[in-house]
Amino acid sequence: MLKRHHQLFQGFFFVADMAVVSAAWVLAYYLRFEWGPIPAPKGIPPMTNYLPMVLFVWVIWGAMLRGFGLYHLTRGTQAIHEAIRVAQASTLSVLVFMSVAFLFWEKDYSFSRGVFFYFWVLAVVMLVAERLVLRQVFAVFRARGFNLRHVLIVGGGELAETVAGKIAEHPGLGFTVRGFLAERADEVGRAIGADRVIGTYADVQTVLEQNGIDQVLIALPLESITCLEEILRRIGPSMVDIKVIPDIYKFISLRGGIEDFDGLPVVSLLDTPLGGWNDVVKRSVDVVAAALLTALLSPLFAVIALAIRLTSSGHVFYRQERMSLDGRTFLVWKFRTMRADAERETGAVWASADDPRRTRLGAWLRRTSLDELPQLFNVLRGEMSLVGPRPERPVFIEQFRQNIPKYMLRHKVRAGMTGWAQIHGLRGNTSVEQRIRYDLYYIENWSLLLDLKILWLTLFRGFHDPNAY
Repeated sequence: MLKRHHQLFQGFFFVADMAVVSAAWVLAYYLRFEWGPIPAPKGIPPMTNYLPMVLFVWVIWGAMLRGFGLYHLTRGTQAIHEAIRVAQASTLSVLVFMSVAFLFWEKDYSFSRGVFFYFWVLAVVMLVAERLVLRQVFAVFRARGFNLRHVLIVGGGELAETVAGKIAEHPGLGFTVRGFLAERADEVGRAIGADRVIGTYADVQTVLEQNGIDQVLIALPLESITCLEEILRRIGPSMVDIKVIPDIYKFISLRGGIEDFDGLPVVSLLDTPLGGWNDVVKRSVDVVAAALLTALLSPLFAVIALAIRLTSSGHVFYRQERMSLDGRTFLVWKFRTMRADAERETGAVWASADDPRRTRLGAWLRRTSLDELPQLFNVLRGEMSLVGPRPERPVFIEQFRQNIPKYMLRHKVRAGMTGWAQIHGLRGNTSVEQRIRYDLYYIENWSLLLDLKILWLTLFRGFHDPNAY
C-alpha cells in the first residue's frame, strides 16, 4: 500500500512538473515576442516553430529532475534544499535543451536565445513555487489525518522523547507515533509524553505486525547501541522503512550534520560556518563598506583626534591585544578614552560605571561608541568583520574558556565591530553566558541578510547603550 501511495505521489509531482515547464516554455515565447520590451527585428516567428519542442522539454526535464532525486519524496525535506536542487536540475536541463535545439535544428531554423533565457528563469521560479504549493497542500491534508505514516520509536530515553516531540511539532509531515519500545520489560506501560512504551526490543516483530507500523525510528541511547544489530535482525522480515537517529545530536554545534565520504556517512559535529563562497561574500561586503565608511567619516576622525589632543595628554589612538578568527590575536584600534597609564596599577580589568580612569571626552566617546570607529582599519586588514562576536582580550578569555561551555566557538568567525549580542544590549559588564548564546545564534544562523539587519539596527541601538562605559 505504501509503495502504491509513493508511486501515486511521484506520478502526481511528475505530471505537475511537466505541466509547469511546458507552461514556462510557452510563456517564454510570449515574453520574448509579444509582451517583452525587446523588439524582434527579424519578425515574430510562429508559435508552431516552438510548440513541438515541448516533447523534448518533457524528456529532458523528466530525466534531470529524476536524476537529481526530486522524485524521491521524503517528508521533512527542507524547502531551500529542494529549491537548490530544482535550480541545478533546471540549469543543466536548459543547457542540454539548447544544445539539442541548436545542434539538430540550427540549419533549418534559429531559435531565439532570449526565449531560452526567459525559459530558464521561468522554469526555476515556477517549479520551485509549484512544489512549495503542492507540499503545503499535502501538509494540510496530513494535518487533518489523511495519508498518515504510523511510526514506532525504538528507544525509551531522552532521545526517543525528543524525536516524538519533533513529530508532534510538525503534524503536516503526516507522522503519528504508535508507541515506544524500551530495553527492559518493567518499562512497558510507562508514559513518554502523550504515548506509552508498548513493548521491549525483543517484541519488535510482534509489535510491527499488530499495530500496522509503516516506519521504525531507532533512537537508542549510546549505552544501548549494542542492541542495534539484534533489533535489525528481528525487524528483517517486516516490510517497513527503517531510520536510525544517532544519540549524538547533543554534541553537534555550528552547522554540524551528515556528510558523504565516498559512500560512507560521516557525522560532522563541528564545522566552520563561514567557509567557501559565504566567506568570499562576507569579506567582499566588509572591504567595500569599510572603505566607504572610512572615506565618509574621515572628517569626523579628524575632529575626534583633534579633540583628544586638546583635552588630554597621550596618543590619539590606543591599541590593545584581542582575539579573533581561529584564536589568532591582533591589535585592535580605538580612540584613546582613558589616561595613558590607566592599567599601570590595576592590570587588566573591565571598565566600570563612572570609571575614574576615563577622560572627560573619553566617557562621552565610550557612551556613543565613537571610540570604536578606528576598528574600520582592522576590518580592512582582515582582522575583523563589520559584524561578528565582539573581540575579547586574551587575559579574560583564559578565564572564560575554563568556566563557560562553548566559549571558544565564537572564534570560528572573525570578530566584529557590532554583533547580534550588542544590538540586544549585551555590552560592557553584562552576562558573558548570555552573550555567548547570542553569539552562537548568530554564527549558526548567519546570512548576508542577518548581517545587514544587524548593521541597520546598530544605527538605532548600537551608538548609545547604558552598558557602554
